[in-house]
Amino acid sequence: MNKRSRFILILIVLVICALFLRPSVKWYFCTPAEIQKVALSSLEKIKDASEKKAREEVASLKAKANEDAGASLDKSYSYVVKAAKKAYKAAKKDVPSEMNVSAVLSAFSSASEIQTVFEDHYRAEYLKAKDNYNSSVKLGLDLSGGMNIIVKADLDAALAKQRESSEVDNPEGFKTQAMTQAVETLTSSIDKFGLSSPVIRQQGEDRIYIEIPGQADGESVNSIVQGKGILNFRLVDENATNAFNAYYASVGPDAFREDGSLADPSVIPADTEVFGYYTKDAYGLDQRHGYIAVKKEVALDGNHVKSAQVSRDQTTGQTEVNFSLDSEGASIFAEFTGAHTGERLAIVNDSKIKSAATIRQAITGGNVSLSGGFTVEEAQNIQKVLQTSYLEVPLKVESQQIIGASLGKQAIHQGMMALALGLGLVLVFMLMYYLGAGFYAIIAQVLNMFIMFSVLSAFNLTLTLSSIAGMILTVGMSVDANVIIFERIKEELALGKSRAAAIASGFDNAFWAIMDSNITTFIAALFLSQLGTGSIQGFAVSLAIGVCSSVFTALVISRLMFDFNTDVIGHKKISIGWGVKQ
Repeated sequence: MNKRSRFILILIVLVICALFLRPSVKWYFCTPAEIQKVALSSLEKIKDASEKKAREEVASLKAKANEDAGASLDKSYSYVVKAAKKAYKAAKKDVPSEMNVSAVLSAFSSASEIQTVFEDHYRAEYLKAKDNYNSSVKLGLDLSGGMNIIVKADLDAALAKQRESSEVDNPEGFKTQAMTQAVETLTSSIDKFGLSSPVIRQQGEDRIYIEIPGQADGESVNSIVQGKGILNFRLVDENATNAFNAYYASVGPDAFREDGSLADPSVIPADTEVFGYYTKDAYGLDQRHGYIAVKKEVALDGNHVKSAQVSRDQTTGQTEVNFSLDSEGASIFAEFTGAHTGERLAIVNDSKIKSAATIRQAITGGNVSLSGGFTVEEAQNIQKVLQTSYLEVPLKVESQQIIGASLGKQAIHQGMMALALGLGLVLVFMLMYYLGAGFYAIIAQVLNMFIMFSVLSAFNLTLTLSSIAGMILTVGMSVDANVIIFERIKEELALGKSRAAAIASGFDNAFWAIMDSNITTFIAALFLSQLGTGSIQGFAVSLAIGVCSSVFTALVISRLMFDFNTDVIGHKKISIGWGVKQ
């Protein structure tokens, strides 16, 4: 490979790495803490935060207009000015020469229009920050703090309980379905902590791994993991619903405190409470469509549900959800529906309303049919909600580890100090021992670390203490490649060869020695990454990435620097160590 091809290759690699590393730099160094806090929350909380900021901005603009209608707006409101000009043009009105506070407010026919502009701006800002986080290097629990839990599911007990009420034709299929439902239920429940995507995945046949970054309440998580009865049926209070919706229209997200309770409990009767009404969107995520007030008294607990399935009405052709109740549940439901004909009954699952159908008549016999113009997808989602009640899988916490945020910050500081100190001492030694050539090694090491972090960011890998240990080891190994090359060059110079000939022979003779040592290390790291778990896997992944990047920097980047000084600058001698005769 000639110098030009080598230079183009290096340039392409560095540009790609810069693009990969950009989200991490923007997230960790350019995103304010208050925006990070909102961006790390769920999509629902991002929506609430955007609406709240929009209301505050509208109120602030109106206050400025009352003080001085001709006051100018600073550059931070440029997006509002742009939207105002667009509104003037859409209304076929002349755009004012000076877009002051009064002119901006006059561009919109109502407060809701300008509020939408602000809300769109903040939503885009929060979602952009969230995208940067999703595309950046993640900090493991040992660095960021948080909690990890391993939960064991007793599938045999779940199968035995199901056989008490009905025959199970496919036990293995039942266990698979039960585990899938258990993971989905835990994901929905733990999302209440405001995490958009907590790490919850199945391990093996009967274990679930849960990882919650941040400051999670261990007792609350355990109660969710081991809790039952998260699904129930409650009567809708229409008057309370109307009263709350009118209240929410005036105050927005400020209707709730940070803990989720009502800011003004007197808005609704004491025997009712408010939940969000949710359906699944095109991505399978819960999407809130509003709020419904229901009675606190549970009409029927979900544990009475025996089975649920989706069907189609033979007469109307509408999609329905049919479920059956046990004998006790059938008796309770018949009495309740008979007393509340014409009212709405809500299905509440984990503090979310999934359906609110009208009771047409008393439902007896324990066989219930829900209809309401459902799409197939909506019906299947309701079916899954009902399944959470009868596919009860006993869960037991096998292990739990909590790491405080302060400990995580200390670990980051110590790890980075170790990495910086190790890298610094190695580079000082290279500079003192190999003189000018040591400077090439310094540049190669800096670019090596740059490439490593870029790869971590590109694949959204998690940075842990063990990963940092792998990087520190890589620093020593990558310098070793430079040492081999430099010593080979010194041997060639001792034979009386010229600078160009010594460099060419030195790199050629060192090539296979470097490749052999790094290939064996890469194979070991590859097996560790596949067979190891936890910290061992993190160490192996960072080591494997470091091996590849160090070979590239030693054989390609270092070679280009030597050749550039030889062929372009025209140096005849090499500064490569004390006492080297040329």
